Amino acid sequence: MCGRYVIASKTEIVEKKFNARSEVVFEPNFNVSAGAKAPIITSENPRKIQLSHFGFTPSFALKKTYLLNARAEGDHNLANRSDFTGAKGIIKKPYFRKAIRSQRCLVIADAFIEGTSANKLNEPYLVYLQDKVRPFAFAGIYDEWLDSSTGELQHNFAIITCPPNQLMGKIQHHRMPVILPEEFYSEYLNLEVPLSDITSLLQSYPAKQMNAYKISPAIKIPRNNAKEFIQPVSEWVQPEKQLKITTQIDVFGMGESREKRSRNA
Repeated sequence: MCGRYVIASKTEIVEKKFNARSEVVFEPNFNVSAGAKAPIITSENPRKIQLSHFGFTPSFALKKTYLLNARAEGDHNLANRSDFTGAKGIIKKPYFRKAIRSQRCLVIADAFIEGTSANKLNEPYLVYLQDKVRPFAFAGIYDEWLDSSTGELQHNFAIITCPPNQLMGKIQHHRMPVILPEEFYSEYLNLEVPLSDITSLLQSYPAKQMNAYKISPAIKIPRNNAKEFIQPVSEWVQPEKQLKITTQIDVFGMGESREKRSRNA
């Protein structure tokens, strides 16, 4: 699953990257969690960045559900096999079958936070794309839900997940968010694209283009959403021996490199 992620890029950088305008100036959040407002771009308005609540509730629901993730495979691949190549059952799930067809969105992020399947956020990692590829986008779905008790119309979204790649296997987590390559952003938002083409995009991102490092378990507390909580506390995870290794362990620029620290020791 993907229940926590990071959006740290400035509004103007996000606007330039996604060729869209934001309705507000949004603040960095280094620990986006359930219920938080975060920037997305919808298929309804692909040139507008808007804030929406993390946690999906379909319009027909009788109560708020806060579904953070939608499985690309639906009820298939319950064992979360990384080599699964079968049907994408999300198109048949009652909660998601309308949204995957007509309410798709890009969920803007700089990194995501994941724990091991066994220990969850008691053993968390920050996972990011190499070569400073950020911000980027998760594949998402969105909807709006009317709270009958308050009359408030709440906009919300979920991140689509898929089987793990080799890096996530190293972390010992059984799922990962669908990260869309930049060249497919427009296609994913285009409602005229055949559904089969959309579901073909719902697959794991190449492990060689990603990396991760351990961070403090303090990140499991949602209010701990400052940069200090995503600082590294151990060596990088490296999915393959040929993966490019860099000495700079601080992805978001707060600390010194490991090489520099050793020289000064």
